[in-house]
Amino acid sequence: MISYVAVLFALLILVMALLWLLPSRLRRSRRARLLAKELPEVLSNILERNVRLYRNMPDDLKAELRGHVNVFLNEKRFRGCGGLEISDEVRVTIAGYACLLILQRDSDYFPGFSSILVYPDTYLVNEVTYDGVVEVERQDARSGESWHRGPVVLSWQDVLESLAEDNDGYNVVLHEFAHKLDEENGDMDGVPMLADSAHYKEWAEVLTRAYASYESLGKPARPGHAPVLDEYAFTAPEEFFAVATETFFEKAAELKAELPELHEQLRKYYCVDPATWTK
Repeated sequence: MISYVAVLFALLILVMALLWLLPSRLRRSRRARLLAKELPEVLSNILERNVRLYRNMPDDLKAELRGHVNVFLNEKRFRGCGGLEISDEVRVTIAGYACLLILQRDSDYFPGFSSILVYPDTYLVNEVTYDGVVEVERQDARSGESWHRGPVVLSWQDVLESLAEDNDGYNVVLHEFAHKLDEENGDMDGVPMLADSAHYKEWAEVLTRAYASYESLGKPARPGHAPVLDEYAFTAPEEFFAVATETFFEKAAELKAELPELHEQLRKYYCVDPATWTK
């Protein structure tokens, strides 16, 4: 005979399962509707104007990006700091660049945080370092940062500098959101969550080799050209991944010519090749 306690326990387990499953199902349903919904024309015009890569993308990827922007704007919260007023231009420009990183991929839309703080310009952060037992306090000027399991912080002026046509490989939005991808597996260590477990060995070999050899050379393989990767890439493995991501999207053809193995690893991870987005 089934006891009253056993029945209650079974019902409790069922309720807990439903409470766990329901938000996930509702989230998937909401995202599906937003992905299928057309982005308002005024917002699409901002993508066309400010996200340079969008102009050259194939039409199917443009449509996918607009859908991702719909979801991103629904789930992330923007907060102006230092007197900056959050406008549609601020929101859509940042969302457009961030969502380039999740095209053609199964994505949970940068989980673990919901806030994006935007300053009008480079902002100051109090920083404490130690020289032996001596504590040194100073203010560090920053253009952006990604807090582990916390918000993304951006300087709008630095975002605007990313809109230029100079293909300098600098894009603070791509950089900071690459850090968010990096931390999805728990650590920010330059190794994001890869779709295929067999890919980790090849990823580690190629990126470690590129990191070590390129750092030691300090120069490009092609004489007369500046290195395709900014030197900041060599301050830490996680910065290498973030800078390589900026370069992959901003200077794809140059990266492919200079560091083809690295380009191929990023192409496999991001499932797109910006080097082909030309008109």
